[in-house]
Amino acid sequence: MAAKTESRTVTIGTPDGSCDAFVAHPAGDGPYPAVLFYMDAIGLRPVLEDMARELASHGYYVLVPNLFYRTGPAPVVEVTDLSTPEAREAFFGKIMPLVHALTPDMALRDAGSYLDFLAAQDQVAPGPVGLTGYCMGGALAVRTAARFPDRVAAAAGFHAGHLATDAPDSPHRLAGDVRAELYFGHASQDDSMNAEHISRLESALDEAGVTYRSEVYPDTVHGYTMVDTAAYSESGLARHWEALLDLFARTLKQA
Repeated sequence: MAAKTESRTVTIGTPDGSCDAFVAHPAGDGPYPAVLFYMDAIGLRPVLEDMARELASHGYYVLVPNLFYRTGPAPVVEVTDLSTPEAREAFFGKIMPLVHALTPDMALRDAGSYLDFLAAQDQVAPGPVGLTGYCMGGALAVRTAARFPDRVAAAAGFHAGHLATDAPDSPHRLAGDVRAELYFGHASQDDSMNAEHISRLESALDEAGVTYRSEVYPDTVHGYTMVDTAAYSESGLARHWEALLDLFARTLKQA
């Protein structure tokens, strides 16, 4: 049976300012394994808070930072109905500059602060944490696992884009620095992570000897876990939970 949860908004000091974030955890003293939850490009919003509560109900202390905090507190861009092409075009016209402005160096400076925050919480169990990331958050999960190999036990990415590009700093080039177990749930229709990209990612992970699973979810598009978008897939979200909970149960919870 899933546990009752508690949640709140917190502020985390970073080298670049103050980051607002959402925390969810079981209603008890713990301690619980920690999970750093990387948002998608749409941003920190009620849907992600609900997902954090669901994950917390299975025995985890979950932190969801507002990755765009340098621009302002969440919601940095007000999320409206994204069911029509016109609405999506207007929204992403505002949000994509923020996505592009968040460089890997900036994101990893922040990641150290997020991990330090988790380690300082009385309700967080000692030891390495888990990461889960969606859309742009999937690449950040890989980068964080590579930058902090001793602090990350497992990392997952769902409909993660641009994991294996021609760029010199593409996430797949960091495979040799990863010690965590990885999981990827790719959308079957995703220009940002097509079959060629998936093959390139898997080749890099194989060459580096990383323990991982990489699966394509049939009949899904980029964003399939997000219930507030037209991309949502009920079966895709359910499969995501099954895979994520399996990964964390094996890598984070003590016998």
